[in-house]
Amino acid sequence: MSLRGRIAIVGAADTKVGVVPDMSPTELCVNAALLALQDADLDKSAIDGLITCNSFAEPIMYHAEAIAEYLQIFPRYCVTANTGGGTTLAVIQQAAAAMEAGLANTVLISMADSLRSSMTREQSMRTQASTGHPQFEQPYGLSVPAYYALIGQAHMAEFGTTREQFAEVAVSCRVHASRNLHAQKRELISVSDVIASRPIAEPLHLLDCSLVSDGGAALIITTSERAADYPHAPVYLLGIGEGHSHEHISQAASLTTSAAVESGCRAYEMAGLTASDMDFAQLYDCFTPTVLVELEDLGFCSKGEGGDYLQSGATYPGGALPVNTHGGMLSHCHPGNPGSMFALTETVWQLRHQAEERQVENAAVGLVHAQGGIMSSHATAIFARERG
Repeated sequence: MSLRGRIAIVGAADTKVGVVPDMSPTELCVNAALLALQDADLDKSAIDGLITCNSFAEPIMYHAEAIAEYLQIFPRYCVTANTGGGTTLAVIQQAAAAMEAGLANTVLISMADSLRSSMTREQSMRTQASTGHPQFEQPYGLSVPAYYALIGQAHMAEFGTTREQFAEVAVSCRVHASRNLHAQKRELISVSDVIASRPIAEPLHLLDCSLVSDGGAALIITTSERAADYPHAPVYLLGIGEGHSHEHISQAASLTTSAAVESGCRAYEMAGLTASDMDFAQLYDCFTPTVLVELEDLGFCSKGEGGDYLQSGATYPGGALPVNTHGGMLSHCHPGNPGSMFALTETVWQLRHQAEERQVENAAVGLVHAQGGIMSSHATAIFARERG
């Protein structure tokens, strides 16, 4: 059964982001949940489904159950999920399936972490270095930025992509963030600033890499039939899909084409729409080459043309496809696995027409894409103001 138009987001909220030393990851997760309940004008007793994602900085064995206990809610559907950065969209599909099966009527999704304030540099480096395959990758000493640098290198070798074209991703995200009072980084930067920033892993520089942040966000999802009972206009799910190609980058069939092709096709097919129908997109931007590959794989431009597309100004405010209108993980915040939760809450505000200075004119349909691992597990969702 297609999920098109079957569920809607009726509550959304972000905590403070950036450096939030006065709140633990658990407190941020609970705070986000309470703010989302407030946004939906909903009593917590109405929540019968809960989905969370564990924290790197404060891991809890039974995380969702612990958050339910903290909130004093007693859901009949309770899940701790983890597919890396793609978790935030994968669980939307899980929540929708649970509601279709009658396992829940109103699902709270809340995620948070404190990578900036609650982890030492040594802990962070240990986490980054543990990502690779223990036999074929870890012995060579690579960390997460180096794995993503391989993708950048491959795209440069195959298509002649330049560092300047990658840098356009960071610059356009920062322009969007400059319009967002809540973004961690709002100072404008240039392509030359990106290239002049500290080298991290060839061809990536510091400003090609996402932020390290504290923060949390939450959503409340219910069936479309119930969505009219809430104070804000519902944001409907029209299409969603996943694609999984590998776990370890050494096993990837391609470094320049990802499973975003499959996840995007599945989401477009369910929605009955194409890339040209999107008014904006929120794309996973852990590193600048990631966005370039996603633009190509999701059909916004042809394979190999991502660099030219970025240099055309399409992703900037007022462009053909504004991308990461809140500033993305390169400029708004990136607290680890919950990073793309903020892409979802931003999509809600764009489609409610509540995004203030950064509002995309007449926004009616938007695409959100997230991925986890090293371009491994992909999820794409399409949301709209109208049920369709």
